[in-house]
Amino acid sequence: MITFDHVTVQFGGDKKPVFTAVDDVSLKVERGDFFGVLGQSGAGKSTLVRTVNLLQRPTSGHVLVGDTDVTVLNPAELSALRLRIGMIFQHFNLIKNATVFDNVAFNLKAKGVDKAEIARKVPELLESVGLSGKEKVYPPSLSGGQKQRVAIARALANDPEILLCDEATSALDPDTTNEIVALLQRLKRERNLTVLFITHQMEVAKKLFNKIALMHRGKVVECRSTYDLFAHPQSEFGQALVRQHDADLLPPELLQNEDNLYEITYKEKHAYESVIADAIKRFDAEISILGGRVEYIEGKPLGCLIITIRRSNNPQELMAYLQSRTIVRVIKEHGVLLPKMLELNPVGNEATETESASLTTLTKA
Repeated sequence: MITFDHVTVQFGGDKKPVFTAVDDVSLKVERGDFFGVLGQSGAGKSTLVRTVNLLQRPTSGHVLVGDTDVTVLNPAELSALRLRIGMIFQHFNLIKNATVFDNVAFNLKAKGVDKAEIARKVPELLESVGLSGKEKVYPPSLSGGQKQRVAIARALANDPEILLCDEATSALDPDTTNEIVALLQRLKRERNLTVLFITHQMEVAKKLFNKIALMHRGKVVECRSTYDLFAHPQSEFGQALVRQHDADLLPPELLQNEDNLYEITYKEKHAYESVIADAIKRFDAEISILGGRVEYIEGKPLGCLIITIRRSNNPQELMAYLQSRTIVRVIKEHGVLLPKMLELNPVGNEATETESASLTTLTKA
């Protein structure tokens, strides 16, 4: 549906320093995807999404919508393409001195839709986003969530197949964010949309996306299903991102007081198994659970526990047993805090080191 083929976007030149915002990115968004691009501010996410409708022209590479290379379209062809692609923004981009009705009707008028059809369609769109009766209201009197609902209705006015969302929930409070997330899920399902969504909000990513491309400093460092990215990230940046997200499971005082600390991740069916209880019985072990959670991503359970192991009659077999059912990462062993978390992968894989870098700009809301 959307293909990024070695897309690079640079700014500067002509005696000014060249800054590469998007660096040789290749991605494919399939029809029906709720595809997310996740990364810190300045990673190049917004620049990338704006190449789809050529609000930002690539310096090199190609962007295809279906079989159409948007980088070679003439102005008339580009205008026609843009009318088929809906887009919503972080700060709503509403016309302040126009009513809600006229804001939603904007794209319909641009397409040349007659007044009778506009009069019929705008109320339907407002009803679909929960704003019936707001036609004559002006944007300044609306809440942030209501403004974004108007923006969503406007983006859907021309019945697009593709919806681009550039930080569409970032300016909203957590409760309103959850409402907009639920609204987008419903509209995608009802309208068979393909959605490309840019965000730095990890909780939004887990709720909405079926696939995620993780961007860092202009590059895509990892692209996987949402579940796999959060369950077992492969890139150094992805590992650090997920570890930072789990940091609240381990209070600092426990980090100081315990000699042996491990993080274990349960995937899919193993999230329902009594792995720790079985390990205690099998290996006469003393294991305490210090923190944890179970969440559902793409409808599948993903569990994370912080444990301490104080004794066992066979430590090596105990660890092998845990590895066979979970992903085990060493936080602290024999009183030594590892500067990098050591990951003991399931049987057949080698251990890897995980950077425990601080990613404070990646929020949890």
